[in-house]
Amino acid sequence: MAVPRANTSKARTRRRRAVNMRLEAPHLVECGNCGNFVQSHRVCGRCGFYRGRQVINPDDLC
Repeated sequence: MAVPRANTSKARTRRRRAVNMRLEAPHLVECGNCGNFVQSHRVCGRCGFYRGRQVINPDDLC
């Protein structure tokens, strides 16, 4: 029966697992109202619009 020759080090184990834990850059799209870059399916932080209508007053954002 096959047996590992030596114990796998913590560094090697963590390096192997780290491949699956990488962070991805957020997907940015251009706001249809003001042209600012925002994340998909989020309210624009500059103008307060989402899907063509104003959801938040931009004065309340600050």
